[in-house]
Amino acid sequence: MATTSARTLRLLSMLGAGRTWSGPELCDRLGVSPRTLRRDVEVLREMGYAVDPVKGIGGGYRLGPGGALPPVVLDEDQVVAVVVALQTASTALRGIEESAQRALAALRHVMPRRLRTDADLPIIPVVNQWEFPAEPIEAALVREVGAAVRRRQVLRLDDDGDPLRVEPHHLVVWAARWYLVAFDLWAARWRVLRLDRITVHPPTGAGFAERPLPDGGPVEFVRHTADRGDRPAPWPCLGHVELALPAAVVAEFAPGGAVVEAVSTTSCRLTMGAWSWSGLAGLYLTFGAEMTHVEPAELREAFGAAHARLARAVVVGGSS
Repeated sequence: MATTSARTLRLLSMLGAGRTWSGPELCDRLGVSPRTLRRDVEVLREMGYAVDPVKGIGGGYRLGPGGALPPVVLDEDQVVAVVVALQTASTALRGIEESAQRALAALRHVMPRRLRTDADLPIIPVVNQWEFPAEPIEAALVREVGAAVRRRQVLRLDDDGDPLRVEPHHLVVWAARWYLVAFDLWAARWRVLRLDRITVHPPTGAGFAERPLPDGGPVEFVRHTADRGDRPAPWPCLGHVELALPAAVVAEFAPGGAVVEAVSTTSCRLTMGAWSWSGLAGLYLTFGAEMTHVEPAELREAFGAAHARLARAVVVGGSS
């Protein structure tokens, strides 16, 4: 049986979840008798916590408003969740960067060394101009790859079915999507891999030394890499156009869920979607570049309609 202090902390952690617990539930979770549970509740009340009784069949307890601020008691999965949330918070909210860093520092300071190692994920969050959310990614995958990045261990993985052996260097969150900046040992080149497209094999245990990163560092490398494993987002309207712009330029400013493919050094093919064909045409127009090979026909028709509306706007706007 847990010691009284450890058991009381666990009880406080359970009550701090914000739900109402029945007496039998708490007794079962803590492995104590109803009498011991009542005694532990009294200990918390003496410490200043507002533990309210709940009437009904079996009775119960909940942590009421007011009183002392409970200490945070987290298991390993909760620690990883908090660390990832704090590290990526600046991609969703502005003005909290300093607070998030101070919270991270405080969390790491009180964390046991073993848990601190597991939770200290090397993540670089980056805000894109157009955030089109992606599907949530598995926390276990982030934790596994992040551990390999932190420990500088070679990874064996499949990227959409293609086997790779890479040196994982950085995790970057860009346009609400997770990317791994890695050096491909077989192809002898730097790669940007979508984390949700890979399957990781058991650890190799092989270490690697630091390499000079691509010019500009990992963030700029992700921003300007067109071939980073993206797929078109599932929009109602999907089209593609060749733009008279380099792929690296379009890759930086394309919305999340778009796919950029280099055609030449000065042009690229951009595939993306939108809520309507006119909306999609508008997105393409924001690049301000010459366009060819416009597909499908619905998108060409939307450009024609937009041309007519813009022509009328010019005439009306110029009339006195």
